[in-house]
Amino acid sequence: MWTFDEFKTDSDKQIMVVSIVFFLLAFPAYFSFVASGADGAAGMGGVRDYEVSGELTFVELASGGEYIADGTTFDIEDLHTDAIDGADGMNIVGVRITMSYGEDDEQTSATIPGGCVGPQSGQSQADTISGTTEHAGFNDTADGQNGGQGGDHAAEAIWYNDSMTGVISGLSEAEIVEQIDAMGAGLGPYTASISVTAEAGNAPGPGCSRSDEGEDVSYVVELIVFDYTIAPFIEITDV
Repeated sequence: MWTFDEFKTDSDKQIMVVSIVFFLLAFPAYFSFVASGADGAAGMGGVRDYEVSGELTFVELASGGEYIADGTTFDIEDLHTDAIDGADGMNIVGVRITMSYGEDDEQTSATIPGGCVGPQSGQSQADTISGTTEHAGFNDTADGQNGGQGGDHAAEAIWYNDSMTGVISGLSEAEIVEQIDAMGAGLGPYTASISVTAEAGNAPGPGCSRSDEGEDVSYVVELIVFDYTIAPFIEITDV
């Protein structure tokens, strides 16, 4: 144990005491500052190289099937993130509607016996199926055709920078987050619709006619969720 007289005359002991007092005061203040800024921009890194990795997942918002008559539009109703458990905690960055449909279902009919036999029955023509999806001003429309074998296609609207993955240079961590985190912008109501333009093919035979009244379409509406991580990029090179 030191005496007061020893402390007054021993410079090493004085330096040791001052150092201990400094660290006792400085460390709690530093960790308190870091903790207070960890969830905000103040706790993020500055401009440097970062490696951004992420994974897309799809959460079903609605699904079903509908016969859609030629020239009409089917609106999918009651699309809202309130129907999804835990939506508030998801980074929802887009929405897509995927449509599938069978081969062309044109009908032929004969007005005279044998009028739709062989080449006289003609050929069918593909129907066009159009899908549209929208949220908060972000929208997309895509067309597909069934042809002779059916098909499927999707319309997708996104509101994040989907190229912001891999090694990113020249940006701060906060600037990267601004481009890949929706910050709750994906919450709320959505709209989606499907329309059909049916086409009847040719029927060259004098006793044959073709008709096409619409198309059966199955659909799935999904939220696009992007889970990401950001870490400082350290390049390892051969020594």
